[in-house]
Amino acid sequence: MHNLFILGSPRKNGNSETMAQTVAAELLKKEGNTVEYVRLNKLSISPCQACGGCNTSGNCIIKDDMSELYDKTDQADRLFLVSPIYFYALTAQIKAYIDRCQARWSRKYLLGQEFRKNEQRTGYLLSCAATAGDKLFDGPILSAQCLFDTLELQYGEPLLIKSVEPRTAIQQDPEKLSVCEQYGQKIAAA
Repeated sequence: MHNLFILGSPRKNGNSETMAQTVAAELLKKEGNTVEYVRLNKLSISPCQACGGCNTSGNCIIKDDMSELYDKTDQADRLFLVSPIYFYALTAQIKAYIDRCQARWSRKYLLGQEFRKNEQRTGYLLSCAATAGDKLFDGPILSAQCLFDTLELQYGEPLLIKSVEPRTAIQQDPEKLSVCEQYGQKIAAA
């Protein structure tokens, strides 16, 4: 199983990346799993221009670093969308990636092209936030569900952690690290 982690935080080694690394470490304990990280903040990804260029081909006409991510996304057996929460939403980096998947929406819904339909592929949302509001993850969950449907991935149970303010809060919290480890173990065992 190829596990692709799309890292949406603008900073390295923060809480969301700690979540991803902890989950990935558990996945790698099971033979046959591979892990790949894509750090969006290091890439040049333009926003979707709503130009309709993908409507007839299922391919985006914008030529930037997103071009290679389409193939990586298509090849992933498991896709992990990893993002801290900013103003009750996913980061701008993740949102640009999601919006550029309009080309995959066109492929599926306008062109009727099925992609790896009979394969068991799953998408997961890994997210954390400094605050603890009741509806904190509602918007991000809906965005992830819509993306995963577009990419023909089943929606897997998300890993959502609230109240982690300092950059290293999860690294320094054995209980939260354990939650991440158990989450990875559960996915690896599925």
